[in-house]
Amino acid sequence: MFVLGVVSLFTDISSEMIMPVRIIFLVGVLGTPLLLAGLIEGIAESTASIVKIFSGRLADSSLRKPLILFGYGLSNAVKPMLALVSSWPPALVLIFFDRTGKGVRGSPRDAMIADATDAAYQGKAFGFHRAMDTFGAALGPLFAALILALGNQNLRLVFAWTLLPGVLSVLVLIIFLREPRREVKVEKAKASAPTLPFWQRLALLGAPFWMFTLISTLFSLGNSSDAFIFLRTAGLESFLEAVPLAYFGYNIVYALLSTPLGVLSDRFGRIPVLLAGYISFGLVYMGWATAAPGLEPWLLFLLYGVYSAATEGVGKALVSDLIPRGQRGAAMGWFNGLTGFAALPANLLGGWLWASFGPAATFNFGAMVAFAAALLLFLASNRFRKAEAVV
Repeated sequence: MFVLGVVSLFTDISSEMIMPVRIIFLVGVLGTPLLLAGLIEGIAESTASIVKIFSGRLADSSLRKPLILFGYGLSNAVKPMLALVSSWPPALVLIFFDRTGKGVRGSPRDAMIADATDAAYQGKAFGFHRAMDTFGAALGPLFAALILALGNQNLRLVFAWTLLPGVLSVLVLIIFLREPRREVKVEKAKASAPTLPFWQRLALLGAPFWMFTLISTLFSLGNSSDAFIFLRTAGLESFLEAVPLAYFGYNIVYALLSTPLGVLSDRFGRIPVLLAGYISFGLVYMGWATAAPGLEPWLLFLLYGVYSAATEGVGKALVSDLIPRGQRGAAMGWFNGLTGFAALPANLLGGWLWASFGPAATFNFGAMVAFAAALLLFLASNRFRKAEAVV
């Protein structure tokens, strides 16, 4: 789905312009306490995750394109308004709507990509989408660093300039997106699902799917917001532009490796690639716990890109492998929703550990959870392989 890739490219330029500086804006400009800033991030992500569950259910209907258009439109409309706020409550409202838009569009978009792609190329398709998404994410912080350098480190200018790529994203979506023709014949499971009780409809998604979703949710509990990484970098480096520039390096690695690792997962299986990603995350977080000023933070950002490339698209491809075609929208909604909902306790715990024991506690906890999730994924790998063969 080339058009969705282009839309994500522009949207992520606008989103990632503000991502590495939003927490600095909340804490440094608006005076938001660190624990409250972490709570704001967690509430926003968790709200978006609840929306993903319902949008996932609707994604198996004829509403995919309207949901995608509404989600992208809402997010791109509210981000520039952050330039106007003077306290944290209106900032919370705008961030809430931005993340709600993300929640609305995510599951229908992923389901559309999955249904438009042959089973043998799911990893490549999601990897390509993530690559386009991430190239936009790489350009975003680069533009943010440029705006900060030319604008006397005025963070509000960064938010204002998100209007331009946001408008381009919505225009491309309106003009060029065409929903692929879907088969009239639906799977027996899907046809019978609406007449079944709620818990039985959940059971139709299968034990392997729920097992992987729970492992991914556990991993997410240790994966607190990247805002903590940005704060850590800001504390280690002497100039504000270092944060978006280091994040630019992360996104370049992420973009370059997303498609190759997706292809690798098509050829050799999802589990080995996901395991490598989880272990990379644990090692990187251990590094952040003891990082010193200088070259180390920059190297950790690059290694962090390896983790993201190995997990984002490949994880969704595994969900697609485990679920029949007619149920993928609901499955993507539950997967995205539950793993994303874990952001609230993850951010609360991460903020509390930071405030109580220092940044090392936050990162060491994340590393331990990642290694535990990797072990569970390895132990359950045979179940996933058998389920992939059946579907």
